[in-house]
Amino acid sequence: MQQIIKGNQVVPDTWEMLAKDANLEQLTNSGDIIVPLAMWLEHAHALKARDGRLGVWLDADEEAESIADDLEHFAVIALNFPVFSDGRSYSNARLLRDRYQYQGELRSIGDVLRDQLFFMHRCGFDAYALREDHDPHAALASLNDFSEVYQAATDQPLPLFRRR
Repeated sequence: MQQIIKGNQVVPDTWEMLAKDANLEQLTNSGDIIVPLAMWLEHAHALKARDGRLGVWLDADEEAESIADDLEHFAVIALNFPVFSDGRSYSNARLLRDRYQYQGELRSIGDVLRDQLFFMHRCGFDAYALREDHDPHAALASLNDFSEVYQAATDQPLPLFRRR
């Protein structure tokens, strides 16, 4: 079972993440699943009728606005980083937390590396599924890489000069 970083600790990932090409017929009626955005948009009614908890994942080229009216249905929203250098999911994280006030788990998935965790946290992520070749226990310390921040962000809405 894969492990993720959540709540400042390494925990087992109990969610099943469906592939982008998954179809509704493959699902059971129970269990916690994270479905791709296309499946949610096409089969929302059937997915809401399931017994297990529901999450959705967005690829970097998909916009948070497309699920803004449905946030109460998701226990987790996962945002994909297809490559380390693609930062579009940072913007979606900020939108979900700051504009749409999403309070559930916001998880980073894909090409997620230790060096990104501190900045992901600043944008509102609170769970991290690291790339398989990275040790989540070693990466956990990176959430505390910096003791003070200058800029305002989701985790600290006031810039340093306003906090003095």
